[in-house]
Amino acid sequence: MKALLLATAAALVAAPALADDLTVSPWTASYDNLTATVTGEAHGAVFAPWMPANPSHQRWASGAADLGLKLQRDYDSGLSLALKSSFEVLRDRLSYDNYGGNLVQKVYGVAQTGLGSIEVGMTDGAGYVLSVTGPVVDQYVALENPNTTFFVDPATGRPFVEAFELQSGLNSSSNYAKLSYYTPRLFGVQVGVSYTPSEGREVIPFLNNGPHASNRQKSIWETALSYSQDFEDFSVGFYGSAAFGHGDGKAANDAGLTDWGLGTEIDVPLDEDWKLAFGGAYRHTNTYGFNIYQATTDADTEGAHLSTTLSWNGWSLGGEYANGTTAGTISDPKLGLRGFGVALGHQLTQNLQASLGWQELHYTRDSGTFYDGSQRLAMNALFLHLTFKVPGGAGG
Repeated sequence: MKALLLATAAALVAAPALADDLTVSPWTASYDNLTATVTGEAHGAVFAPWMPANPSHQRWASGAADLGLKLQRDYDSGLSLALKSSFEVLRDRLSYDNYGGNLVQKVYGVAQTGLGSIEVGMTDGAGYVLSVTGPVVDQYVALENPNTTFFVDPATGRPFVEAFELQSGLNSSSNYAKLSYYTPRLFGVQVGVSYTPSEGREVIPFLNNGPHASNRQKSIWETALSYSQDFEDFSVGFYGSAAFGHGDGKAANDAGLTDWGLGTEIDVPLDEDWKLAFGGAYRHTNTYGFNIYQATTDADTEGAHLSTTLSWNGWSLGGEYANGTTAGTISDPKLGLRGFGVALGHQLTQNLQASLGWQELHYTRDSGTFYDGSQRLAMNALFLHLTFKVPGGAGG
């Protein structure tokens, strides 16, 4: 803990001197109307975790790095065509992305017109793209759908949250190859629709039927509505989304996917420098633990996320609360999750952000036991997380 505090103090003191040196822009090259852009980001955390029975092989650091590539051609008519991709080039077991730690995260084409945009390929669905789940200081280490977690399950050697992780943004179609359409935002309203033929990651939709696994989902339709508007004294964002799939290779209690979610965020400027934001999200699905392969007539999973942030001149202070339950067949335990978190963040430079925080998770189960022989487990961690990002939208 002392090392974390000293590292944070050193980073904050050094930030002004490093500001110019650490400002990095995306690499670009152009030929005629064709532009190539290379972006990337690296993030890492050091943390002090505590778990019951004090497991000896707990980790103390984690991180990952991504690379983004984009080719774009703009036409005089207003049409824009782009090929976007992103790759997770470095990672460890506690810093997985949303896509299972695969090297190739996204590869997809985009056609942007005055009537909206069309996406084809391996990318997120409309429900996730338009989702609103509440403000956070640092999305990478938030309670809701984090990219880095702090606890290893001694029984499996895997991240503990794999048992049940809160995901209040609708992401059942993951990065499976799909077709998507997004309307222009008119009067604050935007609508998105996605069709995912199968659970295949072969970039081109309809190329195959996905993995030959039992109860795989096919023909996943996903729709989302987003509303965003600035008013005189505040701004508001809202989204609602639903996804439905057809279960293939079903056993007796298996079912097609049903997944829906809602979320909102309200931002209130207190003056020219201070801003207060608060919001949250709720999601419900008939899968066990948000696992698309476990959609059954008996499964029932829900998750809720509430959060708030107070921002001032590059600084932000936030708090989070998360709660969820999941139940499946008679062979699956009913799991409960409750989490709390606070974080202080600072944008050190244009590219570098630091956040210092604390997180606590409580897990329960109605049958079987956790690694320590109990049915209730509490764990917490103090963390310092750094993110170095060269933005530019290459990965979308």
